[in-house]
Amino acid sequence: MCGRYAAKKDPALLAAEFDAVDSTGGNAPNADYNVAPTKSVVAVVARHPRDEEGQPDPERTERSLRVMRWGLVPSWAKEQKMGARMINARADSAAKKPAFRSSVTRKRCILPADGWYEWKREGTGKQAMYMTGPGEASLALAGLWSTWRDPNGDPDAPPLVSCAVLTTDAVGQLTEVHDRMPLLLAESNFADWLDPDRTDVNDLLAGHDPALISALELRPVSSQVNSVRNNGPDLITRVEPTGAELDADPALFGQTTG
Repeated sequence: MCGRYAAKKDPALLAAEFDAVDSTGGNAPNADYNVAPTKSVVAVVARHPRDEEGQPDPERTERSLRVMRWGLVPSWAKEQKMGARMINARADSAAKKPAFRSSVTRKRCILPADGWYEWKREGTGKQAMYMTGPGEASLALAGLWSTWRDPNGDPDAPPLVSCAVLTTDAVGQLTEVHDRMPLLLAESNFADWLDPDRTDVNDLLAGHDPALISALELRPVSSQVNSVRNNGPDLITRVEPTGAELDADPALFGQTTG
C-alpha cells in the first residue's frame, strides 16, 4: 500500500537526477512532506517527441518531467472522481484490470519520492513510519499514468493527466510494517520501465532489487502525518515511540486499492 509520501525536490534537481527535461511549465508543486491522493505530483515519463504537425519521431525518445494528479482516471471513465479510488495498482494484477491494463502496456512512469509513509500496528494503535533511502537519491516508485477528457466538458480543454503507484507484497524488513509496499525501481531498470515501445514488463513487475530493500531506513515519525493538513520537514523527523504517538483511528491512514 502507498497512501502518503514525501517529495521535496524541485524540478531542476529531479531533471538532473533522472536525466530528464523539465516539462512542468512552472506548474510543479512545491516541496511536499505529506503528498496525499488527488494532489498534483511530478512524474518522469519517456515519449517519442512530436514534430510541428504532431507526428511522433519513432527514432528518438525523450525523458521528461510532467505534472500529474495522484489517482488514476481511466480514459473511459465517466467522472473524474473515480480517480480517488485508483491511487494504487497491484503489480500482480494491473495488466488484467480494465482501469490499468492499457497503462501497463504503454503508459508507465516513475514517481520520485524522498520516502513513503506507512502505519505499523502496535497493540490497539498504529505507529506512523517513514521509509527512506540512506542518501539523497530519490526512491523511484513505479507508476502508471493515463489521460482523461470530461465527456461533458469543453472538447478543447486540456486533458487531465493522472497516475497511480504500483504496489507489491512487502519483502524483507518491510514485512514488519505492512503487508504491501510500493514497487521500487533500481536505476538500472529506469530505461526499460519508461520505454514506450516495450509492451512486456512482466520481469520488471516481478520483484525488487534486494540491495534497495536492505538499504532502506524504517523511521518512526510523529502522528502529525496522519492529517493531510499538516506539512513540513518535521513530519520526516525521527520520533522515538513512546506510546503517545500511536493513533487508533484507521480513517486517518489514507486510502488505497492496492
